[in-house]
Amino acid sequence: MKLTRHFLLTGTIVSAAGASWNLDAAAAPLPAVQLAQAAPTQPEQQKKPAAPPPAAHPAPPAAHPAPPPPPAAPPPRPAAPPPRPAPPPPPHPAPPPHPAASPQPQAPAAPPPPPPQREERLQEHGPAAPPGEVRPGAPNAPLQQHALPPNEPRPPGAPGANEIRNAPPPLSNVQRAAPSANPAAVPPPTQAIGRQEFLAPKGQTPTAGIEQLRGERREQREGNAVFIREPDRTIIQEGRHTIIRHNEDDRFAVGARNVQVERRGNESVSIVTRPDGVEIIDFEDANGRLIRRVRRYPDGREIVIIDNGFATVDPSAVFLDLPPPVIGIPPADYILDADNADEAAIYDVLEQPPVEAVAGVYTLDQVLYNLPLRALMPRIDLDITFDTGSWQITPDQVERLAMIADALNRAIARNPREVFLIEGHTDAVGNDIDNLSLSDRRAEAVAVALTEQFQVPAENLVTQGYGAQDPKIPTAGPERANRRVAVRRITPLIEARAR
Repeated sequence: MKLTRHFLLTGTIVSAAGASWNLDAAAAPLPAVQLAQAAPTQPEQQKKPAAPPPAAHPAPPAAHPAPPPPPAAPPPRPAAPPPRPAPPPPPHPAPPPHPAASPQPQAPAAPPPPPPQREERLQEHGPAAPPGEVRPGAPNAPLQQHALPPNEPRPPGAPGANEIRNAPPPLSNVQRAAPSANPAAVPPPTQAIGRQEFLAPKGQTPTAGIEQLRGERREQREGNAVFIREPDRTIIQEGRHTIIRHNEDDRFAVGARNVQVERRGNESVSIVTRPDGVEIIDFEDANGRLIRRVRRYPDGREIVIIDNGFATVDPSAVFLDLPPPVIGIPPADYILDADNADEAAIYDVLEQPPVEAVAGVYTLDQVLYNLPLRALMPRIDLDITFDTGSWQITPDQVERLAMIADALNRAIARNPREVFLIEGHTDAVGNDIDNLSLSDRRAEAVAVALTEQFQVPAENLVTQGYGAQDPKIPTAGPERANRRVAVRRITPLIEARAR
């Protein structure tokens, strides 16, 4: 049986042959508790009334002591302070206007509550209304609308005390849908996930690391393939290819209002409702391969962000024999160091066309697993550091994402169908399995930070870790430049109209 076709349909390539197209590595740590914003402090308890002062001249003793007075009633408990208004949830790109139709009566909108004071930097304004293409109606059967819960959760960054006590479980305990026919696929979650898995709390060191994962791995062999399972990932080794797979719905479910998974014939449909009412809908085939990703607005309109059905290259051919591209643009325009650039320069690189003509339309899997294909698009290297062996991103490193977040939001506001790849890389120190898992988790954590802190729409991002392949500086030793996270715009590779 051809396991490469059947099993390796959605992951991260780590080429065991390591040559010039080996992938890099992003070194440092990531998951933990809520980012930088602790729960609002409880009101101070009112002081108990002081005992009355002693009399100036004590009274003479009575002949018969009087019975002790009954105990005084306890002082009244202070009234609870009025609840703090919840701030508006992170915005998605505003839906395009409806085609001409009879206007529906709308109730007058209540004035927005004042935003809470926060120490973290928040985006001042959301992306403008997207001019992108809208497809009314559901792509298959009508999707179920999710009613708002009676107590709407606070948006990320402003947790209440109950939210901390009732925080979603860690990834290792997340409930998931039934496995697909592909043993390498990771089933989608069926519940919300806490962002503490990805973002370290302010003032605390990251708590999740690779040492813990080693004890949770389980290995299974099937024919020539080896599957190494972690609680939320699968690493597949076959021949000269080693890839890692995760489920993007884990990231969408961070702070979600509702998570639902449905079976529709041979397809699995995941519907994640974000706090602002926008639904992210992923359609997967029986092997867990992404077919289509849709953003659905509360009014029912949809924008298709990824559609692998338009691929002109055989989708079953995951690994392609492609030559490296010839780079005909200045190096600074092809690989930009974000630390030495402003937001305008970052945006310019994100809007660059492919460095060579693209021969066809590719699936997302083909883009993720073939470096010569990804290398057609310029990239931006982010100088984000993590604690050794960890993938949780700390608040000081989150702040370093401000400019790239502004550029991403600007690009998505211009075209709501844009897709950006967040890559994780490590250096060559350590074993390949650890580096692969660590790089994949670090890329995911950066994407979570971009969404939770800077409101970059999660559905316009994809993440992938590449371990120690594609080093920026070829060396087998420790190298900070090889431990990085990179960003590429990949829309022109998966959509012909974006070229």
